[in-house]
Amino acid sequence: MSLTLIPGAVPLSAWRAIHAGAAFALDPACADAVAAGAKAVEAILAKGAPVYGINTGFGKLASVRIEAADLARLQRNIVLSHAAGVGEAMPADTLRLMLALKMASLAQGASGIRPQTLAFMAAMAERGLIPVVPAQGSVGASGDLAPLAHMAAAMIGVGEFLVEGERVPAAEALVRASLVPLELGPKEGLALLNGTQFSTACALAGLFAAETAFRAALVTGALSTDAARGSDAPFDPRIHALRRHRGQIETAAALRVLMAGSAIRASHLVGDERVQDPYCLRCQPQVMGAALDLLRQAAGTLEIEANGVSDNPLIFADTVEALSGGNFHAEPVAFAADQIALALCEIGSLAERRIAMLVDPALSGLPAFLTPSPGLNSGFMIAQVTAAALVSENKQRAYPASVDSIPTSANQEDHVSMAAHGARRLSPMAENLAAVVAIELLAAGQGCDFHVGLASSPALERVRARLRAAVPTLGEDRYFHPDIAAAAGLVRSGALAEAAGADALPSICGD
Repeated sequence: MSLTLIPGAVPLSAWRAIHAGAAFALDPACADAVAAGAKAVEAILAKGAPVYGINTGFGKLASVRIEAADLARLQRNIVLSHAAGVGEAMPADTLRLMLALKMASLAQGASGIRPQTLAFMAAMAERGLIPVVPAQGSVGASGDLAPLAHMAAAMIGVGEFLVEGERVPAAEALVRASLVPLELGPKEGLALLNGTQFSTACALAGLFAAETAFRAALVTGALSTDAARGSDAPFDPRIHALRRHRGQIETAAALRVLMAGSAIRASHLVGDERVQDPYCLRCQPQVMGAALDLLRQAAGTLEIEANGVSDNPLIFADTVEALSGGNFHAEPVAFAADQIALALCEIGSLAERRIAMLVDPALSGLPAFLTPSPGLNSGFMIAQVTAAALVSENKQRAYPASVDSIPTSANQEDHVSMAAHGARRLSPMAENLAAVVAIELLAAGQGCDFHVGLASSPALERVRARLRAAVPTLGEDRYFHPDIAAAAGLVRSGALAEAAGADALPSICGD
C-alpha cells in the first residue's frame, strides 16, 4: 500500500511511516500547480529582465547576468560546485525522507520546476534509488545547499546512489533503473538545492526516535518505582490539575495506569517508614511532562516546516513573478532540534538517577548493585557507570546549536541557523538514550525479581514477561553487553509501549 501525499497537508504520522519504509506517491492533483509554475518561469525568462537564480549567478554573484545560451550550464554548474559535502553518508531512511520532503515542497508549484523533473524524482523513489549524501557541509541557511546538491548531482548522473544497501555510481544506477540522467531546466538546479529538507529530515528522524524513547522511559520509570516499592501518591491527579501543564497531567495519568493493581506497590503501604521518595521517582510527571510538552512543541514546528516551501526565489504563477526572500533560513528547524535535544538529555538524566537509586541499597532497600551475592558479584555496578557516561555525552551534545552563527558566501549570507548539525546530532543522542532506558529496564526488572511472591501491575507484568523472553534474570555475573543490546532492541522497537498498552501512553506525532 502506498501513502498519497497531499503537498502542504501531510501529517507527521505519514512522514514517520515514510521514514520507516512505507511507499509513497504525490497526489496527482498537484500537477496543475507544478505546470503553472514551470510556465511562469518561461514567461519570466521571455521578459528578459534579470531574475535571481534564473538568469543570474548565485549568492554573492547574484549581480552577474547569464546569457540564454548558458542557462542549462548554469544550473548544472550550481549542482556540481555545491556538492561539497564531507563525512560519512547519512542513513538511507533519513535520505529517503529527505527526498519525499523535497518532492512535497516542489509539488506546490512555487519552485518553478517542470512536471518531468518531479516525475523523475518519483521514479527514483519508486525504484529504490536513494542518493548518497555526506552528513556534513550545511550551515542551515541558504538552505541545506551541500547535502541537497549531492541529491541533485545523483539525479544528473554524478555521484552515487544507494541501491538495496549497495553504493553504486549514479550513472550506472540510473541505467539499471531504466532512467536517463536528468537535464536541468532554468531555475531547477537552484530549486533542488535550496530548502531545509535535509535539516528537517534529520530533525524528524530524531523526533520519531525521541517519541519511542519517551514512551519506553515512562514504562521503565513505572517499573523502577515498583522495584523500589515507591509510592504512587505523587501521581494523584489532583496534584497535577493544580499546576495545569498538559504534559504533566497526561504523564501522571499514564503512570497511574501503568502501576494500577500492583501488589508490589501495595506493599509500600505496610511497614514502610519512608515519607517521600527521591525526586527521580516522585517528580516523574513534572520532568517527563515538561519533556512531553517540549517535544510536542517541536513536533508542531516540524510539521509546519515539512509542509512548507523553503527555496528561493519563489514563483507566483498567478502574477508571473519571482520573489526573492529568505524561506531557506532554517531557524525554526534549529530551534526545534534544540528543544528535542534538551528533552532527550533530561529523559536520560532522570532515568540514570533511577538506575543509581536502584543499585544503592540505602535508597532502594534492594541488594547492593542488584545482585544476590554482592562482593563476589558486581551485578549492575558498571551498567550504571555506562548509563552515567551516556547521559554525560548527551549533556555535552545538548548545547544549543541555534545560538551559533558564522558568515558565509563573502558575507552575503551573514547569519545562519546551524540547523543541520543541530538536527543531525539527535539520532545519536536518541541512541544513547535508548541504551540508558535499556539499562533501567534491566535494573528495574531485576529489582522486581527480588520481590518474590509479589506481582507488579498487569501492564508491568506484561513488560517483565517481554523482557524475560529476551534476557533472563541476572544471578551470577555474566558477559553483560548482550543483555544491554537485547534490552535496547526492545526500547528502539517500541516493544515496551506495546507490551504495556500503547493506548495508555501519551503520543507526540499522532497515530
